[in-house]
Amino acid sequence: MATPEFLLNYLPILIFIGLAGVLGLAFMILPMVLAPSNPDPEKTSTYECGFEAFEDARMKFDVQFYIVAILFIIVDLDVAFLFPWAVTLFNPELGLDRDFQLFSFWSMFVFLAVFFIGFAYEWKKGALEWR
Repeated sequence: MATPEFLLNYLPILIFIGLAGVLGLAFMILPMVLAPSNPDPEKTSTYECGFEAFEDARMKFDVQFYIVAILFIIVDLDVAFLFPWAVTLFNPELGLDRDFQLFSFWSMFVFLAVFFIGFAYEWKKGALEWR
């Protein structure tokens, strides 16, 4: 029985899936076989979010870690907005008209002004000070 011609077009995909499966299994099994296994109590202890685990979930804890993490995410997203803006604004090959470039520049200027005002406010309030 001959293999239909159109099925041969899918052969590279099947080879790729098979190779990915074999590599995935190898990368999961080899560390279990080759890596040394000598855990100490410090390594196996529960540790999350910058503080030790408690016995009672109703205990008070400092939220400083979460504030710094949220501020990092905000700064990261703001920088992510800057890259496409800079590429489109300063790329002469796109052929953007002058009015759009001025609008884009001033809108990003307002965006950055609001961001830096918020950053200065957080700095002044001491949210970035690690206690």
